Amino acid sequence: MASEMRQQQHRSRAILQLAALLLLTSPAAMLVASAGACESEMLAAGMSYAACDDLPTLGATLHWTYDAAASSLSLAFAARPAATGGWVAWGINPAGEGMKGAQTLLAFKSGSTYVVNTYNLTGYAKLGAAATPIAFQATELAADESDDGKVRIYGKLQLPRGMESVNHIWQVGSVVSSGEPMKHAFGQENLEAKGTLALAGAASAPESAPAPVAGGPTAGDAGEVETQTTSSSPAPSGGKPSPSPSSADTGYASAPVLVVVLALVGFLSIV
Repeated sequence: MASEMRQQQHRSRAILQLAALLLLTSPAAMLVASAGACESEMLAAGMSYAACDDLPTLGATLHWTYDAAASSLSLAFAARPAATGGWVAWGINPAGEGMKGAQTLLAFKSGSTYVVNTYNLTGYAKLGAAATPIAFQATELAADESDDGKVRIYGKLQLPRGMESVNHIWQVGSVVSSGEPMKHAFGQENLEAKGTLALAGAASAPESAPAPVAGGPTAGDAGEVETQTTSSSPAPSGGKPSPSPSSADTGYASAPVLVVVLALVGFLSIV
C-alpha cells in the first residue's frame, strides 16, 4: 500500500512538472517573456503608435509613428521623475549629440494637472519657468501619469523632409520650483541618456558615454541649460539606425516544440 501511494505521488509530481514546463515553453509565454517594457505599456485611451523602444537608461520608453509623406513624428515618451514633484524630458538634437542644441519637450505637474513646456537648449544656464519656442512645430502636446508612476509626454513634431534618423536625448529631474525645472543629477545614467532614433521604426542605438564638453557644466551648475528662440530649423544630422525590435520575435516556434517532445518522452519513461 505504501509503495503504491509513493508511486501515485511520484506520478502526480511528474504531471505537475510537465504542465508547468508546457506552460513556460509555449510560444506565447516565450514571446511575452521576450517582450520589452514598452510593448506591454498601457498608454492613454486612444493612443497607439507604430513602434516602441525601451531606452537604455533611466527606465524610459519611447513610442512613435513617423509619417514620411507628411514628415511628422507622433510620439509618447514615458519615464519616472527622479523624485515626487520632479520632471521628465525628451528631445531631438538636430545639431549634434547630447543636451546642448536639443529641441526639448519637458513635462511636470502643476497643481493637479501636467503641463508640457518646450525648450530650445542653446547653452548651459537655468531653464526658467517660461517655455521657449523650438525649431520644430510642436502640436498635440499633453502629459499624464501612469498607474506605475511614470510621467508620459505626448506630442507631434513637424520635421524637415528627408530625415531618416535623429539624435535624441531624454532626462529626468527631481525638483520644479515655481514652475522652473531645476538641474538634474549627473550620474552615469543621466550622462548616457542619448541615442540615435531611426524614424522608420528601428530601435534606439545608445551612444557611448559623452566626453567632457569644453566650457560645459561643473558639479555646481550641471544641468542648467540656456534657452533661446530660434528663427530657423538647424540642418538635420545623420544617425545610426539599429535593428528593428520586431526582428527579435522571429524563430520562437521550433524551440518550444522540441522541448515539449523531450518533456513528453521523459514523462512517459517515468510513468
